[in-house]
Amino acid sequence: MTTTGLWADGDAYERWIGRWSRPVAIEFLAWLGQPDGRRWLDLGSGTGALTETVLAAAAPASVVGVEPSAMFVAHARARVLDRRASFLEGTAGALPLGPGSVDVAVAGLVLNFVPDLSAGLTELRRVVVPGGTIAGYVWDYAGRMEIIRRFFDAAIELDPAAEAADEGLRFSICAPGPLRAAFEDAGLAEVEVRPIEIPTVFTSFDDYWTPFLSGTAPAPRYAMSLSEAERGRLRELLRATLPTKDDGSIHLVARAWAVRGRNP
Repeated sequence: MTTTGLWADGDAYERWIGRWSRPVAIEFLAWLGQPDGRRWLDLGSGTGALTETVLAAAAPASVVGVEPSAMFVAHARARVLDRRASFLEGTAGALPLGPGSVDVAVAGLVLNFVPDLSAGLTELRRVVVPGGTIAGYVWDYAGRMEIIRRFFDAAIELDPAAEAADEGLRFSICAPGPLRAAFEDAGLAEVEVRPIEIPTVFTSFDDYWTPFLSGTAPAPRYAMSLSEAERGRLRELLRATLPTKDDGSIHLVARAWAVRGRNP
């Protein structure tokens, strides 16, 4: 679940990760294969990227986005004008919805930010109808989420203390085994986990580097905690080590782990 301290600027988040979360969302929804006319919950709806994809690809009856950041809620309301969508402030541990009020609950790039995931999944089970679907996806921070993995590999090479900020180490839930265990321990049935990989092509090094200057997420926040000289060394190490083509573009891969289960 996002927090206002890390996720205050919707436009900055779009430049940082929002633009990459959308193609993951398309594959994720195709995998879920939900019938038309379902009532959806988008937990941790952020800037509305997953909600927009549900509206475009899943023919829902309604989508409710629940998000703790007031600024993100305002951003999503201004951006997503479809009358089937609504956005509310709330948290995973106290959803502002009644029992059995939705058919499908999804969480895009959120599960690792929920302070008490067990309690959050229990709350999702409360609001999802029996037989309904609960699902989500998270970045593979320790592996092929290369935008962030390459950043922290370089940061740790320059300063081993950067490990304290490394999302690959901090978010152990972002792997197949822990995701499956969390869903099964919450009492969900028919739990499945699968990878989703998308290409992330940057037109130039600046296209890759500039979002790290926003301070809008853990990796950018680490970058902006450095002195100008330290940040310059990190920038140049990344410039030297990223796979750059003759036209200056940088081609990376972003992998997410997707998980789904049925509410018994």
